[in-house]
Amino acid sequence: MKVVLSVEPVRFPLTGIGRYTYELARRLQSSPEITDLQFFAGRSFLLALPSAADASGSGYSLKRAVQKNFLAIEAYRLLMPLLKARALKGHGDYLYHSPNYYLPPFKGPRIATFHDLSPFTWSQCHAPQLARYLQKELRLTLKRADRLITDSEFTRRELAEYFDWPLERIDTVPLASSPEFHPRSAAQTAEVLGRYGLSHEGYSLFAGTIEPRKNIETLLTAYETLPLATRQRWPLILAGYRGWQNEAIFARIESAQRQGWARYLGFVPAEDLPVLFAGARLFAFPSLYEGFGLPVLESMSSGVPVVCANNSSLLEVAGEAALMCEAMDIETLAQHMAKALEDDPWRAEARQRGLAHADGFSWDRCAAQTLISYRRTLESR
Repeated sequence: MKVVLSVEPVRFPLTGIGRYTYELARRLQSSPEITDLQFFAGRSFLLALPSAADASGSGYSLKRAVQKNFLAIEAYRLLMPLLKARALKGHGDYLYHSPNYYLPPFKGPRIATFHDLSPFTWSQCHAPQLARYLQKELRLTLKRADRLITDSEFTRRELAEYFDWPLERIDTVPLASSPEFHPRSAAQTAEVLGRYGLSHEGYSLFAGTIEPRKNIETLLTAYETLPLATRQRWPLILAGYRGWQNEAIFARIESAQRQGWARYLGFVPAEDLPVLFAGARLFAFPSLYEGFGLPVLESMSSGVPVVCANNSSLLEVAGEAALMCEAMDIETLAQHMAKALEDDPWRAEARQRGLAHADGFSWDRCAAQTLISYRRTLESR
């Protein structure tokens, strides 16, 4: 088969959808089933998969420039599909895969990956202009797509129900944690953690965008119920983009920081993040909604016990390897975190259970299942 893969999300350092796209692209390159693989970004074809040394597409800088201006967003939304369609003309005998929701006009077979439905189901947690833009674009993608991929069975069923889309035309293809996430000794984490003023197994960790959907205020409230000595021995460290609608969250973080039991690191560079995970005593993730919840899997791959919410896709991603509770259940969340911090026999068992569970997810498996989706797309036309 011949495939055009959009690699627009591949921007270094790799995070989230960019990592997924990059790992998928690397494996598709070596697939004997694919006779011709073309990488597409912005409005042009690339000679090779983007690397850390080069840019990821001619359309990205334009996209960033217009994101905060409503008229520019609308102009971009109307103009870019035309430019993309022109660039893709003549490739109608290829299958086009977008790993990041959006499908441009294209005459050949079309498949897109939907990672979650938050622009629709949690629109209040997005900037209003961005939410409107995404809603318009994703509805167009649904009209254009022959088939869809989701990261989890939860999102697959949510997508089918929300849009009345045929369930049999959606495939679940789970993601994986990257090889950089693995257990490390205190000696192996010392240099990086030292730069942040942290010590091995000397802190609890939350990693994710600081925004309402991540339920950070509940996490802080639950953590605050632990004895002060426990909180000061293992302070809660938060890492991630500043996000939006977070004034109250940061007020809580700053108050906790003054008391010596929490600290916000900001966005942590990709090369440091696996070490930050591996050095944690506990990973806490009471998110209200996740399309996959990759940080949970990354923590397990790092040998770190996990406490997380029991909603959305987290039930699939965490399996039986985490302590789980209702996202808003402050008392149980606090009890689970205390156990994960202090119960050494349970911690040893949780570490092994988490590592075994994470081994069931791999990028090779992700690529193999994606190829099955490609074949189904071609067979349906």
